[in-house]
Amino acid sequence: MTKTSSFKAPKGVPDYLPPTSAEFVAARDGLIRAARLAGYGHIELPVFEETALFARGVGESTDVVSKEMWTFTDRKGQSFTLRPEGTAGVMRAAIEHNLDRGGLPVKLCYAGPFFRYEQPQAGRYRQLQQVGVEAIGIDDPALDAEVIAIADAGFRTLGLTDFRLEITSLGDDTCRPQYRELLQDFLFKLPLDEETRRRAEINPLRVLDDKRPEVKEMVADAPLMIDHLSESAKAHFDQVLGYLDGIGVPYVVNPRMVRGLDYYTKTTFEFVHDGLGAQSGIGGGGRYDGLMAQLGGPELSGIGFGLGVDRTVLALQAEGKSAGSTATCEVYGVPMGETAKQHLVTLAARLRAAGIRTDLAYGGRGLKGAMKAADRSGARFALVLGDREVAEGVIALKDLRNGEQREVPLDQVVAQVAADLAE
Repeated sequence: MTKTSSFKAPKGVPDYLPPTSAEFVAARDGLIRAARLAGYGHIELPVFEETALFARGVGESTDVVSKEMWTFTDRKGQSFTLRPEGTAGVMRAAIEHNLDRGGLPVKLCYAGPFFRYEQPQAGRYRQLQQVGVEAIGIDDPALDAEVIAIADAGFRTLGLTDFRLEITSLGDDTCRPQYRELLQDFLFKLPLDEETRRRAEINPLRVLDDKRPEVKEMVADAPLMIDHLSESAKAHFDQVLGYLDGIGVPYVVNPRMVRGLDYYTKTTFEFVHDGLGAQSGIGGGGRYDGLMAQLGGPELSGIGFGLGVDRTVLALQAEGKSAGSTATCEVYGVPMGETAKQHLVTLAARLRAAGIRTDLAYGGRGLKGAMKAADRSGARFALVLGDREVAEGVIALKDLRNGEQREVPLDQVVAQVAADLAE
């Protein structure tokens, strides 16, 4: 009788398993590689931080803070939260370790899991995987364009094409207060429910992001920030667009865009893929000029993004594309007998030392079963070794793509396989 475990992954937490996990790894590594090419150094963030960091940094009016955080109390009664996003943690680390005292901008990138208590559905998980970058300390439209171009390049190097960049400006201290008053005047004349009215009092922009059809209809004629930018904010936005034009990054200006975090100012953007249905966002970000000071640090500007690895994988699938090979190895060793296995164990170590991914048939499998395993592994070559080959100092090298087989001297096989793989 087969026993089955009663344990399952938590709801909304996906498992990525071989061979399809190769797609996840390729997407994650491809997205972060674009950042490293632009000089962004790696930062490893704590998985949990003090709850107050996110409440203050992300914004208490946001759904992230008010509804979606995984919060717990430790044995000393202190409140901690599993990180729902990366920027606040990066700002905390930059302040704590005085990163601003070096050269500016401070350019950092990271990857890993983030946690939000949401209703799980396709593309919306309670443990989501993201790649992020932050550029801190310089308020320069060219830096905004660089950050956006990194995200665009990351998606394109993976082969994605059916996405679009939506961009807007959320203004700055020279125009946000006046616009806030204007928007609140508009909203408070509407028949809003109590919770929505309270949100309008804390951060009226959040009401424009309400997904309920009845609210969307009521705010359809609401004044838009992009129509009320100050001269300096408009000049900044126009320069960003000019740089994007020069780089060749296509975009669509979306004046109704509102990101889900309170700290965004000026340049704000989102990458959208319509092949994903309702959860169409595959990444986004923006400038957050007041965040560091709000968290107790110096008055330094910043801009960054978070790109969804999970959703990028789904977008690739929607386009019928693959970013990573599902092959677990390049060479698969098939020993026929104990003496042959001893030789192949040593040979496998030599191949791995040469950077060649190598696996073996373990457990005394017969030739037929071992060759089936070689095919399933996705290996390019099989190395078959029996008593006769050991005695003669050769090994059978079989190309699993076309079935061609030849004998190679044992002392030359590493060089030969490396040469064949390079072709």
